Amino acid sequence: MDNHDHRSIANRMDLFHQQEEGPGMAFWHPRGFALYRIVEDYMRRRMRKLGFHEVRTPQLLARSLWEKSGHWEKFGDNMFTVEDGDRSAALKPMSCPGHVQIFNKRRRSFRDLPMRLCEFGACHRNEPSGALQGLMRGRSFVQDDAHIFCAEDQVEPEIARFCRQLFEVYADFGFDDVRVAFSTRPAVRAGSDAAWDHAEALLAGAAEAAELDPQLDPGEGAFYGPKLDFFLRDSRGREWQCGTVQLDLVLPERLDAAYVDASNRHVRPVMIHHAVLGSLERFVGILLEHYDGNLPLWLAPEQVVVASIGEAQNDYAQGVADELEDADVRAIADTRPERLSRKIVDAREAGIPILMAVGNREQADNSVSMRWRDGSQQVCSVTDALSRLRRDASR
Repeated sequence: MDNHDHRSIANRMDLFHQQEEGPGMAFWHPRGFALYRIVEDYMRRRMRKLGFHEVRTPQLLARSLWEKSGHWEKFGDNMFTVEDGDRSAALKPMSCPGHVQIFNKRRRSFRDLPMRLCEFGACHRNEPSGALQGLMRGRSFVQDDAHIFCAEDQVEPEIARFCRQLFEVYADFGFDDVRVAFSTRPAVRAGSDAAWDHAEALLAGAAEAAELDPQLDPGEGAFYGPKLDFFLRDSRGREWQCGTVQLDLVLPERLDAAYVDASNRHVRPVMIHHAVLGSLERFVGILLEHYDGNLPLWLAPEQVVVASIGEAQNDYAQGVADELEDADVRAIADTRPERLSRKIVDAREAGIPILMAVGNREQADNSVSMRWRDGSQQVCSVTDALSRLRRDASR
């Protein structure tokens, strides 16, 4: 395993580990889970601004539901099952059928549409042990699942607005090179050819409305519908498929989803499946390798370490760190009896972007000596340092 692999980076930064008792799963350490939550909370804010309502659906559902939805036929061999008396249940590999259950719980009107649901869904898939690769491919992961139930004439604007956000999100995370693929009907699929013709035409129109120019990827659609897949290119030139937009006319039919239109007729909604990051675990792994652990200020588990030069400054260093924390800057104090040079090296190893050194002069002036990764330095008041941090760390 090379030093640029996300598992090596995670070990160096004390983020997570994996062991044979939990194959394909991560034990998140405090610093790693802080990073995980930063990514998750960022996406939560984004989805809320886009009009999505967060839900939570069960991880364990009866096999009969997965059979009805068609997922058992497609994914049954890769689903973890348990026996529940005289019936079988399975851990969910995805959240789609659960969201349909929420839609179906009440009588829906055309006035309720579009209905936008999202979930950070904990999913499990029984991947072959030989295919497991750290966070990049595991058996337990969380998807930023999102689904829109809408009328056909709402498909284009819904997909266009979602795609606009998707590119903004990728840019915020540092990915500006994004390729889009249009994946059409696979050989093994659900639904009639007529339904697929219609779904592919709808999605093609939506891609045009979103001003996308996707490459055709024949036969790579989901079993229930065509999709747009979004591939990020990282700093090492590798492509990662993360985002997806999938158009589904099959699942609403199979799970009997319907709404009442303006003419009082029962109509099947179009179901749009969305994800921006895909697996949160995998996306964190991609970020670690993309930045080689040197995460930007807004993503770093700790943004600042306040290091005392001598024991006499320990209380001052801790006070500055507390003041930063009170202002929502992620800060820690390093008051160990080590030389400043050792504290600087350790902060760099941990991927902390900024070190604030405090000695006699800084303590007397209520100031800090700020040091960035690139070697630049600045002595300023704590107030000025806080203002700069708020500006530079905003997302």
